[in-house]
Amino acid sequence: MNSISQTLGKSAMNIALNYLNKDPEKNIPKIVDLFMKFTFREDMKRQLLSAKEVMNDPNNPYRGLIMRAFYELDPKIRKRFLTNFVFNSGIIGQDKTAVLKVKYNCNIPWTILMDPTSACNMHCKGCWAAEYDKTDSMDYELLDRIIREGKELGIYFYIYSGGEPMLRKDDLIKLAKVHDDCVFLAFTNGTLIDDACAKELAESGNFGLAFSIEGFENATDFRRGKGTYQKVVQGMKNMKKYGAPFGFSACYHSKNAEAVGSEEFLDFMIEQGCMFGWIFTYMPLGKDADTSLLATPEQREYMFHWVRKMRDTRPLFLIDFWNDGQYVNGCIAGGRSYLHINAAGDVEPCAFIHYSNVNIKNTSLLDALRSPLFKQYAENQPFNENHLRPCPLLDNSGKLAEMVKAAGAYSTQPIDREDVDNLTAKCVQAAERWAPVAEKLWAGEAPHYLESKAKHKELQDKNLEVIEKKLKKGKKTKDSNLEAAS
Repeated sequence: MNSISQTLGKSAMNIALNYLNKDPEKNIPKIVDLFMKFTFREDMKRQLLSAKEVMNDPNNPYRGLIMRAFYELDPKIRKRFLTNFVFNSGIIGQDKTAVLKVKYNCNIPWTILMDPTSACNMHCKGCWAAEYDKTDSMDYELLDRIIREGKELGIYFYIYSGGEPMLRKDDLIKLAKVHDDCVFLAFTNGTLIDDACAKELAESGNFGLAFSIEGFENATDFRRGKGTYQKVVQGMKNMKKYGAPFGFSACYHSKNAEAVGSEEFLDFMIEQGCMFGWIFTYMPLGKDADTSLLATPEQREYMFHWVRKMRDTRPLFLIDFWNDGQYVNGCIAGGRSYLHINAAGDVEPCAFIHYSNVNIKNTSLLDALRSPLFKQYAENQPFNENHLRPCPLLDNSGKLAEMVKAAGAYSTQPIDREDVDNLTAKCVQAAERWAPVAEKLWAGEAPHYLESKAKHKELQDKNLEVIEKKLKKGKKTKDSNLEAAS
């Protein structure tokens, strides 16, 4: 989409959005119809049609979530979400990214996860971020540069982790205001989200939070320290007071899987105002990592079924980072859907994969995506035809080591420079024990997945035809301009 079409599209959408407050249930389908006019991607059109179907089903939990957003979020924030997240990131940005992926022959992500600082006001058991130097940080100018380069590639969604990113609150809110066409989210331990902070985040209009929590009080305080749970809950109350968007982030492990995976816990999160939940599993990163915290196959299978049951019954967007592989065709790292930049500037394929070839301080974002380790990811994804075994570290023994060695990548953990073979060895038993369980589950998922994959390929082929025409047209225009200038 050219800049003129973008401007016209945003103007038309701003007019349409003004009608939403009058009757959202009636007018949301009209907004969806408008969105469809501004994308060439057939898969996006299919997703938008699904949104209309959701709104036509009064019993669909996602309809309930959409209506929660309209009644619980500040009107300014609702408008920014539709403009920045759906239109800019989901439509304009992804249309541009789809073309540039073909042009540059590399992965280009939908979002970038980056650490403004490695400093943290807590020391949680088993935290992989503890393996980084606590004095590392990326200054405002570098963060701003990354975002500007990202937008050139069609990336309008930026996520912060750490360390504790809210230690850099002033810089992050300033970035959100400068880049008011983007959406920002920070993973936070929640202990710094007082009333004033929540108010500032709400006023920015495009900055949400994911509160780290691991079940109720005992389960959360087990890894995070006594009193943490109460501070997190208070932080959520502060965000809800100002109609600011937030959700929760939960890491399940051998000691808390049942606590995280309980209906009571999820219902409580919804009651607090959470719009989404990110579910992760424990990863044994660092030389002193406690492998006893690795979730058992039975616990991982339990979470597989529990998450799906909750999606069918609760008005909340729930994501399982490991068990949702069939929805995203396996691993999403390596720039395929996201990448990670640590506080020292090392560009990593994943937040859990601490190896790199390049540092963003002396390379461009595009060149980082074309670096050897990222090429290894692009060439090897998916790492398993069973997408319930998506990870090259946790689920496919030896695959990560193979890629790191082929790429000549270095360890980005300054404390112990963990050797990739030693890291992989800690996950071998977990991978072997999970494999038969995953195969059993995949037998039930595969038929539906393969049917969906075939339909998706048809849509992708149509997209590619349009992309090739766009690139060909762009080349002709460039050649004509060169001739005119000579």
